Amino acid sequence: MRILISTDIEGVAGVFHAEQTRAGNGEYELARRWMTREANAAVEGAFAGGATEVMVNDSHGSFRNLLPDELDPRARLVMGKPRYLSMAAGVEAGCDAMFMIGFHGKAQSAGILAHTINSFAFARVWLGGVEAGEAMIYGALAGERGVPVVMASGDDVFVEETQPIFPSAHFVQTKSAWGQGSGMTLNPAQSCDLIREAAKVSLADSRKWHTFKVETPVEVRLQTQTTALADLFCQWPTLERVDGVTLQFEAPTVEAAVRMLNCLSAMSSMLR
Repeated sequence: MRILISTDIEGVAGVFHAEQTRAGNGEYELARRWMTREANAAVEGAFAGGATEVMVNDSHGSFRNLLPDELDPRARLVMGKPRYLSMAAGVEAGCDAMFMIGFHGKAQSAGILAHTINSFAFARVWLGGVEAGEAMIYGALAGERGVPVVMASGDDVFVEETQPIFPSAHFVQTKSAWGQGSGMTLNPAQSCDLIREAAKVSLADSRKWHTFKVETPVEVRLQTQTTALADLFCQWPTLERVDGVTLQFEAPTVEAAVRMLNCLSAMSSMLR
């Protein structure tokens, strides 16, 4: 049984401020260790649950956060960008199931450090008329490859908005959100213990797994943070301007939608 673990940082226990998620300061160095330990807990739980192969996808920011020399040596690590499948890279290798570790709420939610893909560029994203966060977007991408999301961790806002999307998955709440940058967290060691157990239990009965799929072709609607960003993105001929900050496009597959969103995210750096 081959498992893919996609790891973000905003949902990791102890992480509350943007400085903890950005390279170049001591708080980040500590947070990336907590991120690596939560990834390791998921790896350990996966193997204890019967996995024969585990891949860990570094899915935050530059995709160069996890510490390879501290990662469980039984796992293989996916790092760096660009890559076509982004936070779900590895599903193309023929995985049986996917975990989401350290994930966060969608943009405009009340979750800790909540955003969708790029907080500078995107205010809100919809897939097929449904407002989507990263878990939904990349869960749909995994589902397009027949891979179910069976375990996930993050704050209470993330858990509440994501459980209906993956009803058969096991969730770990690492902290409670009191605002964008405040709340109450588990001790990192306790968070790891819960993740380890949930990862193990999630693999016990594959008959209960649910693969999340979005009907294609899929209409993608995007609300930008500024009109200038909408101006920039609509230089792309296939994008339709809806209003000052809203645009839309149709994608033949979820993968095509993800690749377009990530191209727009990269374009946004021109206006930083």
